[in-house]
Amino acid sequence: MPPPPPDRPVGAAVPSRPPHRMASLAPLGGPLRLRRPAKTLTEPSPASAQTGGFAEAPAAFRHAADLSRPRSVTPVFDPVAVPPDPALIARYTARLCLRHGLLPWQVRDGETLILAASPTAVETHHATLAACFGPAIRPLPCPRDRIEAALLAHAGAALTDDAEHALLARHSARSLNHRAIAIVFGALVLATLAGLFLAPKTTLTVFLVIGLVSLYALFLLKVAACSASLRHGPPSGPPPLPDDLLPLISVLIPLYGEAEIATRLLARLARIDYPADRLDILILTEEDDTPTRSTLAAARLPQGVRVLSVPRGRVRTKPRALNFGLDFCRGNIIGIWDAEDAPAPDQLRKVAAMFDAAPPDLACLQGALDFYNPGTNWIARCFTMEYALWFRLFLPGLERLGLPMPLGGTTLFLRRDRIEAAGGWDAHNVTEDADLGLRLARMGLSTAMLDSTTMEEANCRVRPWIKQRSRWSKGYLMTWLVHMRAPRALLRDLGLRRFLAVQALLLGSLIHGVTGPLILLLWLQSLPDGPPDWLPSITGGWLLLSLAALQLADFAFVLLAMRRTGHASPGWRLLLLKPYGLLGSIATVKAIGEAPLRPFHWDKTHHGQFHSAESEPDPATAPKTVSASVSRPPPPAGASRRPC
Repeated sequence: MPPPPPDRPVGAAVPSRPPHRMASLAPLGGPLRLRRPAKTLTEPSPASAQTGGFAEAPAAFRHAADLSRPRSVTPVFDPVAVPPDPALIARYTARLCLRHGLLPWQVRDGETLILAASPTAVETHHATLAACFGPAIRPLPCPRDRIEAALLAHAGAALTDDAEHALLARHSARSLNHRAIAIVFGALVLATLAGLFLAPKTTLTVFLVIGLVSLYALFLLKVAACSASLRHGPPSGPPPLPDDLLPLISVLIPLYGEAEIATRLLARLARIDYPADRLDILILTEEDDTPTRSTLAAARLPQGVRVLSVPRGRVRTKPRALNFGLDFCRGNIIGIWDAEDAPAPDQLRKVAAMFDAAPPDLACLQGALDFYNPGTNWIARCFTMEYALWFRLFLPGLERLGLPMPLGGTTLFLRRDRIEAAGGWDAHNVTEDADLGLRLARMGLSTAMLDSTTMEEANCRVRPWIKQRSRWSKGYLMTWLVHMRAPRALLRDLGLRRFLAVQALLLGSLIHGVTGPLILLLWLQSLPDGPPDWLPSITGGWLLLSLAALQLADFAFVLLAMRRTGHASPGWRLLLLKPYGLLGSIATVKAIGEAPLRPFHWDKTHHGQFHSAESEPDPATAPKTVSASVSRPPPPAGASRRPC
């Protein structure tokens, strides 16, 4: 089987990360010195030495053409059996070792031995290596998986720290003054209680005015986005690429406490219709999640699937795991799926075709999400309607209008150089997708909708639903606070129109979540005996008419969105969206109360609770396995299309 073809010729220059991801390499221009005396090379054991083996490798490795010929000899120098010098790794940084497929291993007779996964990797990065270790560099071949295993064993702490601090502090929620936030929130609560006690009517009037402003701002944004989406129709993509032009795609799947659903996940991954030699799926498990890791260890992994254990750190969040897994990815397109996802079998082919045909400023593709258990109960039905409106009308409309798009957390695909330039994910933001979407927009990059759907499980029990939604609302709040620390910079980056759209979407959603129940009280003035005395006098018939028109328009958009999903018309169940909205208000209040006290706490959603055999794709109509699709040999240099 030919090696997986990258999106550029092997040995081409790899785009570097921005300066903050390269901070540890800043001293490379000045004088260098080892942190501690270099270890001497440990001789390999006789059992591992083989005739014609690695003793001849150094000379051959200096000539890429010689090394490119197949070898049947197992390398003698194994960085797992003979550990590398940690000081050498620290100088080059573990992250760059992974990214470049290089491992500064030992020093012997004044030469630094560099293990390399690619024949030309040392030549490509020779300048950086020489700046670190001097001109006396001796390259040695070593399989990439052995380099990765050695780095995990001897530089896991450094990789973990990098995953938690990948993003500059000023762009991360970790640098927010949470004590000050707690004081401000506490003062607002006390002021509200005092106002309700001393001047209840005035206090309610203030809250209603703020709530109505946020409601109408959100509604105007929704009308603009949905109208733009309806005018242009559903998104569609270019024709698929032939197999020999398909790029190598990496997909990250973070798992924690998912032993019950892990085997079903593997079955779904086996249905992906994409050449196995161009597919790199990393299942990310937490180091202490023994049940999930044991389940995966006992299962047979489809071709192209690997399991990576993420070491314990100071926070346990999905974006931290994504940052950790990013450097182990081998593709230049990075995708994300969740544990319960059932992506369309041809989804990756559509991703490859869209990125190939797209301009360079397209950084991200967001696929649609839908549920395979919409009929479980009333919450699942309302969740399905909400997702239909969000992914079938609202997000496509934001794309058409050129407005920042809050990403969905799963079924999103990014150009690797773009996510690295953005600093990765914020490991301290529990809604990392919304934050990333806004950061990409501030960089002048765009996001487009992918004409593909991933089915997942609707979280449809009251308490778990509130916990999940409160995490989303808390992340919206953290994202708004982070980006509004410098509002003038945000306005400069986005422009006035997109700045106002962000305020309506993030801040408006939070305000409406708190004041939504109060707005429902306005309907009390339609009682035969008139409104109660405590109801503010700002109400009137015109206000009720506008609220009624708003609600009817919202129902109409939901019906139109549901027609694009293939689900049956909800009919009278549209009325259930009002009590469903009250659950959202409870979740928002919980999020605001939790934000200053437990800002990084991740309320875990447990999946696999509503699985049924009927919800799975039909194996008879799906591709048999990932391994059944093997591409033709990679095209020669220059024959591929625009790199992704």
